[in-house]
Amino acid sequence: MKKLIALLLLVPLVGAEPAGYRYWSAAHLMSFTQSLSHHGDGKTSLASLGNFGADRAVMVHRDASGVAELHERDADLMVVVSGAATLVVGGEMPGAKTTAPGEMRAPAIRSGASQKIGPGDILHIPPRTPHQLLLEQGAQLTYFTLKIKE
Repeated sequence: MKKLIALLLLVPLVGAEPAGYRYWSAAHLMSFTQSLSHHGDGKTSLASLGNFGADRAVMVHRDASGVAELHERDADLMVVVSGAATLVVGGEMPGAKTTAPGEMRAPAIRSGASQKIGPGDILHIPPRTPHQLLLEQGAQLTYFTLKIKE
């Protein structure tokens, strides 16, 4: 009987999740591929998954290439859920303009490194690093991003 009681004390109680804990199943994340493809400006759709202090989780769906961007204080931790693209990272952003505090955008990146990305790939883009997602005509990309304030 003592062994049974000791074992029960080691097993976490069902429903006793700690404050701030979040779980997103693979199936739930995959569902955004369909739901977000019907929203937005025809290029990009977003869905907030929550805020965690200064950090935030976002699902993003793209139907076309994006512009080059740079975040002064945020790192992006991205997990590709579906689709494919080419990530261009590093280099320079000629003609960059500030679009919001700490955020810059430009039409393209010059002299960046290219990386093909697809489902299951995980990327970390540090602050102050130019990056751009390029999609082939007719392609789509859905990914989870954790915006980490540094």
